[in-house]
Amino acid sequence: MHALTSLIALCVDAAFGYPQWLFARIGHPVSWIGRLIAWLEERWNRPHFSFARRRANGLVCLLVLLAATAGACIAFEAALDLVLPPVLAIVVTGAVAGTLIAQRSLYEHVTAVAAGLEDGGIEAGRRAVGMIVGRDTAVLDEAAVSRAAIESLAENYSDGVVAPLFWLLVGGLPGAALYKAINTSDSMIGHKSERYRAFGWAAARLDDLVNLPASRLAALTIIAAAATVPDADAKSALSTVVSDARRHRSPNAGWPEAAMAGALDLRLAGPRRYGGTLVDDAYMGSGRSDLNAADIRRALRLYQRACIIEGSAVLALTLLALLFF
Repeated sequence: MHALTSLIALCVDAAFGYPQWLFARIGHPVSWIGRLIAWLEERWNRPHFSFARRRANGLVCLLVLLAATAGACIAFEAALDLVLPPVLAIVVTGAVAGTLIAQRSLYEHVTAVAAGLEDGGIEAGRRAVGMIVGRDTAVLDEAAVSRAAIESLAENYSDGVVAPLFWLLVGGLPGAALYKAINTSDSMIGHKSERYRAFGWAAARLDDLVNLPASRLAALTIIAAAATVPDADAKSALSTVVSDARRHRSPNAGWPEAAMAGALDLRLAGPRRYGGTLVDDAYMGSGRSDLNAADIRRALRLYQRACIIEGSAVLALTLLALLFF
């Protein structure tokens, strides 16, 4: 029934997202996970601890996080089975799983960058893109703001949409929740800064591993979407993935970014600054680099089509499961 749960999750997220009023009252599963990570990190990542001890503590932190996440999901599903009929339990599980997929919120956040540039100019664009990227935004021009938004759209399509959906299909609600726990821990502590280099090592390595299948699937879906969008080029998307994806500093982010760059004839990634530090990354694609809000809109149309293709695939899996199992 994971396919049916996944289909319900996609529909709930597409229709409602995660309402702001609900977030204001109870937070979000990712924020709950984040608070546990922060609590453990504060206690187990003390500056006076040795490098080896901090690395070991980081591994224990990750194991505690995964055990707590899995335990909460198993208890939740067991409670549903006790009080609800099976069909209704699947619907509720799917609705809860929908909170772990970010297709609607990703679209809204990236659209806000395009709207900011169009309606409020560069300062509004910088503020909007600063909500979704970690790089320094104060000195970005319109092209750099647009490039950052499109890169974030491509990478988060993999991390925030395809990956939780993939693990939801594989492992149900616990699978998706465990993925979000790993991904959140990587976002919070999986950095190469002095503070996190040792403590976040395990989180960063495991995040790379669990994102491997989704990043490749995301690239394939973008390529397929490009074949259906008038101003996109599927052949170029495929060739750019083949030539550039493995040159990215991340073992996963280069796949959807290269697909997006090739499909839209853009030049993405390359050198950029995070916290005042220059990251000298390879370029994805060989197209235009003078991007603007119109290019963000083009990328969003491609993203929407990729989400439709992905949803259609889940629907097909659900129908097959209902027919043959």
